Amino acid sequence: MPRFGLGVWKSDNHAARDSVAAAIRNGYRAIDTAKQYGNERGTGAGIKLGLEQTGLKREDLFVTTKLFNGDQGNYERISKAFEGQLKDLGLDYVDLYLMHWPVDKTFVESYQAMERLLQEGKVRAIGVSNVDNQRMAQLIEAADIVPAVNQMEFNPTNQEQEVLKFDSSHGVTMTAWSPLGGGNSLKNPVITKLAEKYGRTAAQIILRWEWQRNIITVTKSVHEQRVIDNSHIFDFELSDEDVQTINQLDQGKRSLWYDDFKWHNPDGPYGDSVAAWDDSNDEL
Repeated sequence: MPRFGLGVWKSDNHAARDSVAAAIRNGYRAIDTAKQYGNERGTGAGIKLGLEQTGLKREDLFVTTKLFNGDQGNYERISKAFEGQLKDLGLDYVDLYLMHWPVDKTFVESYQAMERLLQEGKVRAIGVSNVDNQRMAQLIEAADIVPAVNQMEFNPTNQEQEVLKFDSSHGVTMTAWSPLGGGNSLKNPVITKLAEKYGRTAAQIILRWEWQRNIITVTKSVHEQRVIDNSHIFDFELSDEDVQTINQLDQGKRSLWYDDFKWHNPDGPYGDSVAAWDDSNDEL
């Protein structure tokens, strides 16, 4: 799995198409979407367009999507939902299929169903997202296949130290969503001072720090120049001292998590919602 990729959260179908194609044109090889984002069709259109524009093949890309909370349950339910996701993406397989949130009462059964998809060759790897240590321990105990990754909010002020330690000890790799802290980390005076020191953008400083921390990173932008700028992190290196300086910014401060999101509550306001965009039925 490439350690640096493009995500499309909060992008409508047309924006997802355009940003994905732009990313592929500019060297990105990992694309991350989800049914809950409501833009798998746009993401698939962007993949098709990007491949046409670059002459690359499907196997040159690493595509991740996620099991929707409302589709969790037994194998038959999940398999049917997954086939619908493949159709929307216009793909024959995905490289990584993640459980988007560990919904109470269903997440163990759902993960076991995902194991069957892997064994049948419908997906190349499986993993999870937003799983704390308690639920990860439950999954590992019940599973035959350890999740390949755990995708968590990870940025300078939320470094998930306990989750990172636990997952690493079990062979689970951390992937960062919201790597820039929803934009808030870009304004941190420590980050802006380092940006000035290195002659880089604040985003490049943070993304380089995550690269040096060996965190797989999914960054997001719908602007092609920013997509390009975000990827320019491989021609400089932060000193060990500056890496440690950013490490000290951790506040364990999540922007979206259990008590607020109520992912575990089947009657909650977010668990079974798919983003609906005005362009969802437009020709892509």
